[in-house]
Amino acid sequence: MAPILYDYCKIPMGDIPKEDGDKRCKLVVGILGFLVIVLGVLLIFFIIKANSEACQDGLRAAMECRNVTYLLQQELAEAQRGFRDAEAQAVTCNQTVVTLMASLDAEKAQGRKKVEELEGEITTLNHKLQDASAEVERLRRENQVLNVRIANTNSASPQDSSCAAEPPLLILLLGLGALLL
Repeated sequence: MAPILYDYCKIPMGDIPKEDGDKRCKLVVGILGFLVIVLGVLLIFFIIKANSEACQDGLRAAMECRNVTYLLQQELAEAQRGFRDAEAQAVTCNQTVVTLMASLDAEKAQGRKKVEELEGEITTLNHKLQDASAEVERLRRENQVLNVRIANTNSASPQDSSCAAEPPLLILLLGLGALLL
């Protein structure tokens, strides 16, 4: 790298008087000395400013901000982990709810089917009961008719009344037995 104040002389060195070269050299040394002094003063000024109380307070505040930022980042990471855990639990709960709803729907359908079967069975049993009641009523009427005939027959011919009453009772019992089967 070339010096900053490099002055290329187009005159051969032998033609330059020695005094001019010395003057130039002193000038360059003077300028360099001045620059060193200025840079030194600026460096001292910077050091004084850097060690000032305001600068130290700023450094402390910056360190405190870094610490607070680090703690906030840790709390944020913990909150995010908690949120992810809660989100996973919510997904699990939602899946459980869907499963339970499907199970409940299946149970409802099965219950409705069972109710329909039982209603059909009740209807059938009601019909059978009505038929049996009608048959009992019919047999009761027949029994009364037979009792009247037997009474009429007994008045006409005196026979043993216990023998005459047995056939209607036997018919009634056979009719009821057939209905129950």
